[in-house]
Amino acid sequence: MLLGRVARIGFGAMQLPGPGVFGPPRDRDAAMAVLRRAIELGVNHIDTAQYYGRDVANELIHSALHPYPDDLVLVSKVGARRDDSGGWHEAGSPDELRAGIEDNLRSLELERVPVVNLRVLGTDADGRFEDQLEAMIAVRDEGLIGAIGISNVSLAQFEKATSATQIACVQNAFSLVDRSASVLLAACERKDIAFVPFFPLGSGFGNENLILGNEAVASTARRLGGTPAQIALAWLLDRSPNILLIPGTSSVPHLEDNMGAAAISLDAEARDVLGPLGR
Repeated sequence: MLLGRVARIGFGAMQLPGPGVFGPPRDRDAAMAVLRRAIELGVNHIDTAQYYGRDVANELIHSALHPYPDDLVLVSKVGARRDDSGGWHEAGSPDELRAGIEDNLRSLELERVPVVNLRVLGTDADGRFEDQLEAMIAVRDEGLIGAIGISNVSLAQFEKATSATQIACVQNAFSLVDRSASVLLAACERKDIAFVPFFPLGSGFGNENLILGNEAVASTARRLGGTPAQIALAWLLDRSPNILLIPGTSSVPHLEDNMGAAAISLDAEARDVLGPLGR
């Protein structure tokens, strides 16, 4: 499980590879420095995937941090693949899920991946989700992974998953301006499951200005002595104790800014100003 085991601000490795989460980083030394600085700042939860790159994020994590700190929880995901031009494709058959987990074990040099998220792509019109869960449970029971998470799921899929097995975490998009997963967050609160928002500052693909360029966010940052990014992340931490953050970056100064969100305390005025931004 993640709640109570890791710090509330972790690190997401999605931005370490090249543009479009594909290919090598622009600056390998800088990417390695970000990972090492994250550990220095108290990060003990790193989110990654073998298909970030392909094969790039995990290789960087291994090169920068292995042998890993005793308290570091590496969380990966399966259910997707990349083609040779960087396209994203579903890879959710039981055999593909197992192969993805084995790839993570190899690249991260682990005997067991602490947590692996089942990433759902597209709809579940053919009812594959239950078969995917069974495959994940089988791999966990073999000892190849420590716990199962689910990502990009509906409430119905969440209920199926939690009825079938113990779930360590849920990853869905959630931010100041996208609160469509509020019902899932509430379900996680009821079941004491970690909720890990992806795209906490926007889409991650150029839409961050919806939050970081918002005047309500900027004015709150000026009043509370933070940056817009810190305010957006602090709002998530304030929103629920079940929320764990994994903001990503390829820059040490940006990393340090993100980590500073833990020191920002929102007051009633901030909640009132930021509350209407969501949908």
